[in-house]
Amino acid sequence: MLELTMASVTGADAGATAGMLMADAPSDPGAVLRVGRDRAVCRLATPDDWLFVSRVHLEFLCGPDGTWQVTWLHGSRPEPSAEVRLTLAGLPTQAVPYGGTAKLPAGGSGEIVILDRTGPHSVNVGFYHET
Repeated sequence: MLELTMASVTGADAGATAGMLMADAPSDPGAVLRVGRDRAVCRLATPDDWLFVSRVHLEFLCGPDGTWQVTWLHGSRPEPSAEVRLTLAGLPTQAVPYGGTAKLPAGGSGEIVILDRTGPHSVNVGFYHET
């Protein structure tokens, strides 16, 4: 089971957890959870006017062995207006490249942060992979 929590934060709300959303999916091969602005396909949706987040920004996919990975999908622009950073419990923060994929540790937890390059907005997605 992969559990996600998401909070959309503006500069004035830094440190606040109001408006937190949650989603989960069993660790079955092919299971998918998406984060973005498109509520039709994303289980966790950001505010519609947060254009630094693509319609489908992050995709969490369960592989054939029950492990999860996250991919920062290419949007409609050649260059992103955001940064994506991944922090795994006990390890330093790393950048996820535009179009790149990172494996999530089995039984691990951490946070993925989508940062607006033009303003004080971020989307914080915490994850926990229950084994």
